[in-house]
Amino acid sequence: MTVRKTTPLPIDLDYLRQVLVELLDIPSPSGRTDHVQQYVGERLSALGIPSTLTRRGALSACLPGPRETGADRAIVVHTDTIGGMVKRLKENGRLELKPIGTHSARFAEGAHVRIFTDDLDRVITGQVLPLKASGHRYNEAVDLQGIGWEQVEVRVDEPVEDIAGLRALGIDAGDFVAFLPNPTVTPSGYVKSRHLDDKAGVAAVLTAMKAMVDAGVKPAVTAHLLITVTEEIGHGASHGLDPDVAEIVSVDAAVVAPGQQSREHCATLAMGDGVGPFDYHLTRNLAAIAREHDVDLVRDVFDYYRSDVAAAVEAGAHARVALLGFGVDATHGHERTHLEGLRHLAQLICLYLQSDLVFPEWDAEPEGDLADFPSLAVQPANADGPREGPIGIVQDA
Repeated sequence: MTVRKTTPLPIDLDYLRQVLVELLDIPSPSGRTDHVQQYVGERLSALGIPSTLTRRGALSACLPGPRETGADRAIVVHTDTIGGMVKRLKENGRLELKPIGTHSARFAEGAHVRIFTDDLDRVITGQVLPLKASGHRYNEAVDLQGIGWEQVEVRVDEPVEDIAGLRALGIDAGDFVAFLPNPTVTPSGYVKSRHLDDKAGVAAVLTAMKAMVDAGVKPAVTAHLLITVTEEIGHGASHGLDPDVAEIVSVDAAVVAPGQQSREHCATLAMGDGVGPFDYHLTRNLAAIAREHDVDLVRDVFDYYRSDVAAAVEAGAHARVALLGFGVDATHGHERTHLEGLRHLAQLICLYLQSDLVFPEWDAEPEGDLADFPSLAVQPANADGPREGPIGIVQDA
């Protein structure tokens, strides 16, 4: 077997920072993602990478590998974010919200929003406030109000005091409400913003693709890129994957919180999440690549978490799956990450794309004989072929 050399590539942090801020400035709650997909498609086109769009809005692109046969791999990220939808026009001229995606109204309080009506030429701004928003009116009762979407409302930045006034503005039930991110990149490299999940991941992947193109490096295996638009509502990579894909790596936010090992300054390899463990062999392979090239990587396990690959597996994908992340403090709230962690993540993606599949011969087909699986009693497995081991089963004579 020919061993392919993997080489760290220069990572353009200026490009990463610019793409990230531009992505954050494009509102894209699940269900209203055309604009952000057009942006990503144009970024890919500028790199010389063509893309196509599915009926449901997912973008698919490809970096071809040197061989014409065998299995491929895929990197999956998502551009959709959490957000809201107008559930009801209220008698006081304010709006009741239904959340898009899973997030707490606790972190919505005070958020500046944009309300998208069917009139594309008009965008209305507003702010999410608790029902008891005046300290001078409610005093200590402000602190006693409960937390929940029924406890908040959108104050519209227009002179409106009733339902008729809202309708005159063109606002109706079902209009999308985007939470403004207010991104800030500090001199020390911290990135503070809503919706780093998963726009920082998208920026890291595009930066990795740029590094491959700029260096003239072809991936060892044809690498598909799938940018999904419904991850936050659970559909994710349920469609759009090439049938030849044998390995899927999702890139998404890693949880920085007490009891977690993820950190903002390094990349994260998720070993399991709320759906279950990720592929044994692919996760260990990614960890080995990081160790070999001194990529700062930590392992972690997440509880209340699912990603694009969960939807892919549930939809029937015949592939090994793993998840790489960038450490985010206060996920789905007032999020923060660091450019250094994103750099490590982009570098690891470059190294992974230069490496071969875990089992290039075995995984060339979706199934094979059990006796041919490259086992080593039985885990870990060895790509060179089967090995005898203490299985402990004696065949009858």
